[in-house]
Amino acid sequence: MDIFNQDKMPNILQTIKKRNLIKRYFYLTIALFISAMSFNLLLLPTRIVSGGTNGIAILTDYFFNISPSISIFFVSLVLLIFSFLFLGIEKTSASIYATIVYPFFVSFTANIADYIRIDTTDMILVSLFGGLISGITSGIMFKTGFSSGGLNIISQILYKYKHIAISKTNLVMNGIIVIIGGIYFGWNMVMYAIIVIYINSILIDRVLLGISRNKSFYIITKNDEAVKQYIIEKLKHSVTVFDVKGGFLEKKRKVLLAVVPTKEYFQLTEGIKLIDKEAFFVVSDAYQVEGGA
Repeated sequence: MDIFNQDKMPNILQTIKKRNLIKRYFYLTIALFISAMSFNLLLLPTRIVSGGTNGIAILTDYFFNISPSISIFFVSLVLLIFSFLFLGIEKTSASIYATIVYPFFVSFTANIADYIRIDTTDMILVSLFGGLISGITSGIMFKTGFSSGGLNIISQILYKYKHIAISKTNLVMNGIIVIIGGIYFGWNMVMYAIIVIYINSILIDRVLLGISRNKSFYIITKNDEAVKQYIIEKLKHSVTVFDVKGGFLEKKRKVLLAVVPTKEYFQLTEGIKLIDKEAFFVVSDAYQVEGGA
């Protein structure tokens, strides 16, 4: 039996970073380019301030007539310096490429509305597609192992030194930017921004995890042998058995773990109930199923 050597951990991380590097940079570049197009076609013309450096760029463009690409670059550069000082080069390196390339793409596609005509009067449609594109491109970015940097760097610094949850910091910072946008561009814009943010968050998870085609069942039943036999012989799936002890009564029991295709969810749930109507089971999405004997 091979024993994992802890000394190999840094080597594993370095190997992961180097895997499919050209392919990952290609996908990242495409994601950044599409994101820049979406910003210039949908968000900037409609003044939908949905937080982040894009939101700051829309506000500075409105107040000071500063080019969005310049605003994004300098804000991202300052945040990158903070990241290097407080988080270290390893965490910062994942954001360097996006910090340089994304503002360039924003500048390069600044006049794209002259070539691609989009009716931006339907704000609901603009919000939906803005969130859709943002979520997909952000998901691709994270899936390739890179980071967009931006305001999330401040959240990471506060988490490291003050142990403030990243989600809370992001919510506060983006909330402030969205509210400022609402004050100057109208409160309807806040509602549109919320649509963009909500769809963005959903799509990031979908791109990262995919659509679940399997369900994992954790089953506790007094008829564990019968349930196991039903899953193996009737549904033709394997079962893993755990020995556990209850936290309240400290009674030793067995937990059955089975992963089945989503289309067989009904057969398994109803089968468990027929075998033991008092059975306790928990069902969750299984996004990735690999290996096994």
